[in-house]
Amino acid sequence: MPLNLFGNKFSPKKTPPRRAQSLSNLHLDSTASQAEFGLDCNNVKLNLGGNEVMFEDGMWIQENTKGGGASHYEVTRLRKQNQQLLEENNLLKLKMDILLDMLAETSAVSNLHDNELKQLRNRPNR
Repeated sequence: MPLNLFGNKFSPKKTPPRRAQSLSNLHLDSTASQAEFGLDCNNVKLNLGGNEVMFEDGMWIQENTKGGGASHYEVTRLRKQNQQLLEENNLLKLKMDILLDMLAETSAVSNLHDNELKQLRNRPNR
C-alpha cells in the first residue's frame, strides 16, 4: 500500500453539471434582446455642459446648441451649398476663359481681314 500523505493534487474532483440554463444573452437575436432587456442602441444621446450630442451613422452629431452655435444639420446644409457655389464659380470662370479666347480669335481674324482689305484698296487697278 503506497503511502499517500498529501493526496493527488493533479486530479481534482469533477464539478456537477449545471441545472439552470445559461443567463447569457448571446443566443438572442436583436429584437428578442431588445424586448428582453429594453435596449435601444440606435439612439445614444449625451448631454455635456448643456450641449446635447447624438450618435448617428458612426458620428457624434450636435443636436441643439446653446450660445449661438449652428446645428449639425445647418452646417451640413451650408457646406453643401458652399460646394455647389464653388463648382458654379469654377464653371463660370471656365466659360469666361472660353469666351475671352473666342473674342481674341475673332479680333485677330477681323484684324487680318482689315489688313487684307487695306492691301486690296492700296493696290493699283489694272
